[in-house]
Amino acid sequence: MGCGSCSSGGCGSDSDGLPKGCKNNGACKSGGCNKLNVFDWLANMELPKGQAVFDIIEVRFKNGRKEFYKITDDSEFFVGDIIAVEASPGHDIGVVSSTGELVRLQMKKKGSNPTSPEIKKVYRKARTTDVQKWHEAQELEKETMYKARTFAVSLNLNMKISDVEYQGDKTKAIFYYTADGRVDFRELIKVLAEQFKVRIEMRQIGARQEAGRLGGIGSCGRELCCSTWLSDFRSVSTNAARYQQLALNPLKLAGQCGKLKCCLNYELDSYLDAIKEFPDSNVVLESKKGRAVHQKTDIFKGIMWFSYTDHMSEFIPLRINRVKEIVALNQSGQKPEDISEKQIETVKEKKPDYENVVGQDSLTRFDAAKSKKKKKKKKKAFQGPRPELANATK
Repeated sequence: MGCGSCSSGGCGSDSDGLPKGCKNNGACKSGGCNKLNVFDWLANMELPKGQAVFDIIEVRFKNGRKEFYKITDDSEFFVGDIIAVEASPGHDIGVVSSTGELVRLQMKKKGSNPTSPEIKKVYRKARTTDVQKWHEAQELEKETMYKARTFAVSLNLNMKISDVEYQGDKTKAIFYYTADGRVDFRELIKVLAEQFKVRIEMRQIGARQEAGRLGGIGSCGRELCCSTWLSDFRSVSTNAARYQQLALNPLKLAGQCGKLKCCLNYELDSYLDAIKEFPDSNVVLESKKGRAVHQKTDIFKGIMWFSYTDHMSEFIPLRINRVKEIVALNQSGQKPEDISEKQIETVKEKKPDYENVVGQDSLTRFDAAKSKKKKKKKKKAFQGPRPELANATK
């Protein structure tokens, strides 16, 4: 029996019927096969004397769906335990993702009240029969999704069913779908309930949530942020690309969800702080030589390039202080002789000394004809020892 989150098949069963996982009852020891993994940085810190362990744990379900559950008895749970929790109706099976004080901080961050009566309960650690039934439900999800898509098309519903999640006891199925507007799926629910003999729940999600549930590889070569660690989806606008001076190319700026990439916001604050020191890019510099307009900016080097209106192909680099100085002169009615300043030192890329060593960069280096064989040296005939050596041996 494999663990709850992968199919390594390296699990057995204990004598008490509880599942025995790879490292900690169901979780892979590498930790790389689970979505939205959490590093417990409070694990090695002891609680103050007299303070009880936090009685709420965080449980992860399919594709990173997480919820909080309350421990009602003295049972002790660890990260990776497969447990049975309260559901409506019946019970569900999930994997413990966080315990202790880290859960308290997560609830505070998400605005959840630990004393709320709406928090559901933890029943027990999952038995072998529970896990087997859970795996059987997981095997039905893919086929159920394909059939549900067929029913939605036959009913002419403008929606896309992207994922299906069965409850651990196989009494309920959650269908996740995306749609541009409101969809009347009452007839679809009747067809699905009659076909699969389970309780049906429909949940509409956005394009970003859909990409996070399905997963994939981004243009950077890494797994999508939304499917590995990103949990809050902030709005991304084209201004984020403009501030970072990126080309407004939809093919490069859009992610797999079709929306602007979330990573456009990662360095935006650094750019906004740096731009505060720059003058307005629409400023026109007046000089006796002519008028100069802004062409481009290097934000982190603090350099702005200007060109005279009659020589637009010639770019003149100016530091921020020089631009502000010329603007101040223009506002006072003065014009400098020229906007250019002393030559700005630019860091030149140092070429490596080993470039094209023995022609290893040549594509035709193996096509060259082999050199001619060296002429064999003629062996001199033996004429006996030299005279001086002969005298020395006497």
